[in-house]
Amino acid sequence: MGLLVFRLIFVLLISAAGYFYPPFIMNRLVGLLIGFLLAILLIFLEGRLRRASFRIIWTTSLGTLLGVLLGWLLGSIYLTVVRPTQLANFLRLFFLIAFPYLGFLVGLKKPEWLEPGFFISFFQGKSESHIYKLLDTSVIIDGRIAEVCETGFIDGSLVVPQFVLKELQLVADSPDPLKRQRGRRGLEVLDRLQKIVKVKVIISELDFPEIKEVDSKLIECAKALKAKIITNDFNLNKIAKLQGIEVLNINELVNALRPIVLPGESMRVFILKEGKEKDQGVAYLDDGTMVVVDNARRMIGQTVDITVTSVLQTTVGKMIFGRYNSDLH
Repeated sequence: MGLLVFRLIFVLLISAAGYFYPPFIMNRLVGLLIGFLLAILLIFLEGRLRRASFRIIWTTSLGTLLGVLLGWLLGSIYLTVVRPTQLANFLRLFFLIAFPYLGFLVGLKKPEWLEPGFFISFFQGKSESHIYKLLDTSVIIDGRIAEVCETGFIDGSLVVPQFVLKELQLVADSPDPLKRQRGRRGLEVLDRLQKIVKVKVIISELDFPEIKEVDSKLIECAKALKAKIITNDFNLNKIAKLQGIEVLNINELVNALRPIVLPGESMRVFILKEGKEKDQGVAYLDDGTMVVVDNARRMIGQTVDITVTSVLQTTVGKMIFGRYNSDLH
């Protein structure tokens, strides 16, 4: 109610100014009408500004200001090298109108072009430390990204968009105890990442309000920043690669680092539980690789030496099949 009264007073004051001081020596009633229309226009613009993000307001204002300066500079230079004519005056006025318009459009449609990092990239060589890496919610909750960064295999700038942080906070505030625990773990991982000297964590304000899905926002954010995406999400991995975005998948990294074993080799494993088939036992390596062992069901709870018979590559990783030969023990 207070805002409505304030707007009404504003309209009355602008209208009164138009009535008592009519522009261009016009009739007072025409001045009143012009003042009223200008006040309504300003209120409309104020409503649009309240719905716009601060980033868009900042970049459009900066773009318009740069356009004014560039238009004035080009117009002044043009007038100094040519004789003042009607054409010269028109071109100077054209520069003063066209460049602010273009600057406004750049700030509205391509706000990342007016961010400091975009200008800095022109004066700095493109090195690995200046390649942004976007973190999604899944890889933050997973937590292994912190260990990878601590070893120095990933360095530079890690970017966490505000919409990812918001999604993480929603998970941390979930009434479901399991989801709440996962969300809080993600927040702890972010805190841990911020303390690692080798990486710099940036909370980005870049957002795309017209897009609802977080994965789609992340892809657009990666395009805008020319960044890589670090994720564990299989679907996001595939969609991002289809759109030409480089993806660093922690699961793929773990699978690539698992030890290579060949049929006929021997290995020592701890039989943890029984398998699906008769006389089978199941063991796990330190990296989580499942080892299915024939003739080992009676050896549950013991560490035994086995012979590898085959290795199967699946979508979730490797499975090793082996045989326990009791005659050799």
